[in-house]
Formats: sequence, C-alpha cells, structure tokens
Amino acid sequence: MSYMNGFEIHPHSTTPASAVQLLSGYATSIVSDVMGGRLVGSSDLRPVHRSVLSACGQAVTVKVRGGDNLMIHKALATLTTGDVLVIDGEGDVSRALVGEIMSSVARKRGTVAFVVDGAVRDADSFETHRFPCWARGVNLRGPYKDGPGSINVPVVVGGMRVNPGDIMLCDGDGVVAIPPSMAAEVAAKAREKTDVEAATLKSIEAGTYSAPWVDETIKAKGGL
Repeated sequence: MSYMNGFEIHPHSTTPASAVQLLSGYATSIVSDVMGGRLVGSSDLRPVHRSVLSACGQAVTVKVRGGDNLMIHKALATLTTGDVLVIDGEGDVSRALVGEIMSSVARKRGTVAFVVDGAVRDADSFETHRFPCWARGVNLRGPYKDGPGSINVPVVVGGMRVNPGDIMLCDGDGVVAIPPSMAAEVAAKAREKTDVEAATLKSIEAGTYSAPWVDETIKAKGGL
C-alpha cells in the first residue's frame, strides 16, 4: 500500500474465478431480491451501451474527485482479465471521467465492464465495441487530471457500497455487488427464485395463473 498527499493505492484483490462463475448469468433483479430487496443494488446508474449486454467480474475500485480522472488512468495499468472497473466519481456529471481511449485500454487488458458514478463520453463507442458500461450520465466535456484519488478502497456508486474484489453483476436493470463470501449462498437462492419465476411465466402462458396471495395479504392488513 502507498499513501501520500491524498493519493492512496492498495494491491489488486483476487476473487476466485469459481465464485464469479457461480453468479454469472443471473438477473440483477433476482439477486437483489434474494439479498434483501429494496436497499440492495445501485440506483441511477444506467447502461450507456444500447445492445442487450451483461457483465460479471471482480471489482477494481477507484475513488476520485468529481470531474478528475488522474487516478483512473493509474488504475488502468492494474487491470487484468475479468475485472470490472468501478469508479466513484461522487456522482458529478459536469465532466466525463472516461471515454473511448480509456475503455479501449481496459478492453485490451481483459476488463469486462465499467461502472461509473459520474459521466462518460464517446458514448457511441461503447456500443460500437460492445463494451458494457453503466454510468450516471454522458457529457462531452473532458476531465481534470490533478487528483487526488484512491485505488482499491471501499467506494459508493449509485448509493451502493462496493469493496475491492466484490463480484459485480450488471445487466439492463442495473448493478449489484456481491461479497465473494456470499457467492454460493446467493447463487443457490437465485437459482431457486429463477426457477419459481420461470414456472410462474409458464402458468401465465398456459392460462392457469392465479395469485391468491394478493387477497390474503390485503385481508391480513385489515382490508376486504
């Protein structure tokens, strides 16, 4: 670890590939539900790409001052295959933190996605290269490059805490961070809920769907 004058750099975390694989392919909505629902997952971070893309990988985190990307450039050199670069830009969208050049560097290093609580630019390039990116906004203005910033520290993106090495699951609904220690438990619950929802959809198509729980719940709460 190094720390000086507001610049803090910690080593790259290593999350077992098996833990990432356990969660790959599940819907973020399902995972959010089985982890507790209403307060789990990001808010206000939307896909910049337009195709149906998803991503799952280990978090490399960066915390920067709003509108400044100096330490993001530093973090690019640490990225490895399977990483998701998670950037806490304080929710500032006045200047873009990343664009095509930086995403191309990351993509070449095997990074699977960007998650940015801030703005990006060169928005069309994410679609062109089919490189998944979730961000708070888009802005053509370029960033400052002054610092300070921190790499591989706990961050908050879209109201969600992310620790270095957390498993980032991202799709059209948003982004969820799962601690590696919870991967097996969450995956098992997600599989069960996915199967239940598939059966429900099948019953809808067959015309046999019913929802007795609705009236039961209303009655239990004093209605009907």
